[in-house]
Amino acid sequence: MNEFVSHFTNKLDAKGRVSIPAPFRSVLARDGFEGLYCFPSPHAPAIDAGGNDLLQEIRARLAGLDTLTMDHDMISTALYGMSEQLKFDREGRVMLSESILEQTGITTAATFVGLGYKFQIWEPSRFAAHRAEAMKRAFGVLGAKVSAGDGA
Repeated sequence: MNEFVSHFTNKLDAKGRVSIPAPFRSVLARDGFEGLYCFPSPHAPAIDAGGNDLLQEIRARLAGLDTLTMDHDMISTALYGMSEQLKFDREGRVMLSESILEQTGITTAATFVGLGYKFQIWEPSRFAAHRAEAMKRAFGVLGAKVSAGDGA
C-alpha cells in the first residue's frame, strides 16, 4: 500500500524519541523520502507529516497562486517556513522537537493517524476527542449524500 492508513499510539522513550509506526515507515521508504517532513496542521492541534507526496500536494496548492503575492508568501511561510525535517535513527525513531511537543501537547505518547497522502501526529487524548468529532461529521456528510442519492 502506498498510503498512510490506520492509527497507532507509541510511547516516547526516556530521551524523547518515538517510533514511527512500521507501516508508515514503509510508505515513506517507497515514497523515496529520507526522513519525515512535518509542519503544524492548519486545522488541528496536530502535526501534518509525510514525504514526497505531501510535498507534491503543497507544490500543487502553491502553483495555483501568483508568486510574489501576500497569499503565496503566507502559505509558503506556514507550510515551508514552519516545517521541520526529522530523521529516523536505526530503530525507526525520531526526536520530536520542542515546537512539535508544544503544538500538540504530547508528553508521554504520540498517536499517528493515516490520512492517505499524509499522516498526523497527535497527543492521544486530543486525538480521541477529534476522532469522535470526525466520525460524527463524516457520517453526517456521507449520510446526507446517501439520502440525496436515494431520492429521499
